[in-house]
Amino acid sequence: MELVEETAAYLDGDGRQDSRLLSRAAALSYAGESMKLTTRLMQIASWLLVQRAVREQDMSAEAAGDPRYRLADRRIETEPRRGDLPIALIEYAVRAEKLYDRVLHLDRQMYVEPAEAPANPVLNQMDLLRAAFG
Repeated sequence: MELVEETAAYLDGDGRQDSRLLSRAAALSYAGESMKLTTRLMQIASWLLVQRAVREQDMSAEAAGDPRYRLADRRIETEPRRGDLPIALIEYAVRAEKLYDRVLHLDRQMYVEPAEAPANPVLNQMDLLRAAFG
């Protein structure tokens, strides 16, 4: 949640100042990137709030596993492509992406059933040999 607060403070403070210094095209890019960044952070915050509700027994773990409370595999490209954006915005976007990856990993560890292990080809061959030679 600290990253959410830091990012909000930047976007409402220094980020506004930084965006005023940009060209029109860069300012439009800045607006788009800041929306992607805040969307990413809100997804993370929402997931964390659901986990808190589970921990505090306000919600069951089974309910938290419902797809509407889970993080999507679909990734929003948050790393800005334009070199003329403020470095602070780029840094916040990179931090948010790394955090999303970590939280997504936790989500998958907690709520995804492990796939069945593939059959061992050596055991299959041993079974064939036993069947052939008794």
